Parts: sequence; C-alpha cells; structure tokens
Amino acid sequence: MLRSISLAALVITATHAQAGELVPLGGESIELGSIHGIAYYSQEPSGYRIITTLAEGETGLPVRFEATLADHQKLVISVPGKAGEQGPTLEILRAGDKVILSRPKIFADKLAVPAD
Repeated sequence: MLRSISLAALVITATHAQAGELVPLGGESIELGSIHGIAYYSQEPSGYRIITTLAEGETGLPVRFEATLADHQKLVISVPGKAGEQGPTLEILRAGDKVILSRPKIFADKLAVPAD
C-alpha cells in the first residue's frame, strides 16, 4: 500500500510545503508529526473533491479519505498531541476558486518565535 502512495506521489507533481494554495490535481505533501501523506483536489460539479492519503512512517497502513467542499467550507486534519497539548493540525479551506492549506492559529502560535 505504501507503494501506491509513492506511485501517487510520482504521478501527481507534489511540492513539499505546509501552507499555501493547491492547484487542481497538483499534489501537496503533508507532514503532521510522524504522519506523512499527500493531498490534492479535483473540480467536480458538486464542489471541489479533496483527496488525502496519510500513513505513519514508512510501514504504516495508508488511510485515504475524501471530502467535497463547497465555497467557504473547510476540512481539518489533526493528530492527537500529548496529554493537555494541541497536536499537529492542518486546515484545507475552499475560498471561491482556491483551495488553501494552512496551519490553524492555535498551532501557528506554538511555532512563532517571540519578539525581543
């Protein structure tokens, strides 16, 4: 099954980024702690169909899920954190004719470097 993820990564031109705009059928690498995968979308009559495949490490069982987003809808992908802590999270948002990957503010605040 991991081979199918690798094949998908070769078929779909994937970039390695954690935030930014997706292009139709253009893959985007996702990294949520030890969970890695790819997300892409296609334009369908009922909305933008988001396809995401994730697996833990090299040998983890891949899991694929799909969602069709209308304008102003979002999909949240998260991995549990340690007790009492927010785990890694990624939002996939449809805004008009764009699909945007972003880190929610809760997680982004933890990555921010405090100003002196």
